[in-house]
Amino acid sequence: MRSLLVWGLLAGLVGGLLAFGFASAFGEPSVDRAIAIEEAGGAAHPHEPGTPAEHEHETEGEGFSRPFQSTVGLGIGAVVYGLGLGGLFGVAFAFAYGRIGTRTPRATALALAGIGFVAVVLVPFLTYPANPPAVGNADTIQERTGLFFAMIAISLVAAVAAIVLSRSLTARLGGFTAATAAAVGYLVVVTAVAKVLPGFQEVPEGFPGDLIWDFRIASLGTSAVLWGAIGVTFALLMHRSLRRAS
Repeated sequence: MRSLLVWGLLAGLVGGLLAFGFASAFGEPSVDRAIAIEEAGGAAHPHEPGTPAEHEHETEGEGFSRPFQSTVGLGIGAVVYGLGLGGLFGVAFAFAYGRIGTRTPRATALALAGIGFVAVVLVPFLTYPANPPAVGNADTIQERTGLFFAMIAISLVAAVAAIVLSRSLTARLGGFTAATAAAVGYLVVVTAVAKVLPGFQEVPEGFPGDLIWDFRIASLGTSAVLWGAIGVTFALLMHRSLRRAS
């Protein structure tokens, strides 16, 4: 378990650094453009006096400027998040190995990264996509945040249930058919839940559609880079360790 945790942390460090580079190159330009729109008076919802915006970026009364936030702050945040996710990934691998239908440690690591990305990032993102600064009502931020994390929890539970179902059906239906049936069941559950949960349409009329698209793609891409890098790096570290052991 200790080795798995160390490999997870190393993979998380690599993933965090790569995610930082991706976010800097593709995400920050969209954030800067959205902030410029908000500062020009094009915010989605006016805020009452004394009420902070959903994505606070003013430097007055704060210790960090926007250039610091977009460089050092973003880098520290990405690395810390990557380390935390990598550590959890190592622990999750210990429980997943031999239980999700894969035959090798490398395949398990890659499969775990793929399942984790879909369950933790993609499905919640499709239900409640990220919005850039100047989009979103401060009065609903707590409700939206709570529903977003609820969707993550539901998606994770459904993913675990799908894995258990796949394993239980494999003996009767075969691996491919069992996995397909479990995947379809997962999609049905999360789609039904997404339809039941309340939605929020808070994009103001006239707000640049390409800016929202670019921001959301960059946000999703950053998470994909993080999860992909963790999975690949963890698989490589494990493969190298097993080769040395043999």
